[in-house]
Amino acid sequence: MDLPSTKPYLIRAIHQWCSDNGFTPHLAVVVDAKTRVPKEHVRDGRIILNVGYEATGHLTIGNDVITFQARFGGVARDISIPIGSVAAIYARENGAGMAFEAGDDSAVTPEEADPEADHDDGPEPPPAGRPKLQRIK
Repeated sequence: MDLPSTKPYLIRAIHQWCSDNGFTPHLAVVVDAKTRVPKEHVRDGRIILNVGYEATGHLTIGNDVITFQARFGGVARDISIPIGSVAAIYARENGAGMAFEAGDDSAVTPEEADPEADHDDGPEPPPAGRPKLQRIK
């Protein structure tokens, strides 16, 4: 059974947390052919977008795509961002939020990634030293 990605749920949660606490939620997006954003604002293949309720119209954070309307230079534009293209969501004011791997969001089991590997070893012990945050699908 394929489990759905947690990424859209986490994006919605951070967005709500930002909004509830008076912060301005921003998305960092990796732009590709499926991403519909104003190309003139893309820098190095990325764009940062204010997704606060005051800056957007008809905002929908779905499981596959984020859509909304926003004004760029006074001109209303329709924006469409595949969930897989979202690299981060964070509060503009303090940077608190969450980063993701941008790209394909399809779930891959360890057996699919390396069918020859022995996957019954159990979890690896945590490395000594400074802790780090790791994305789990």
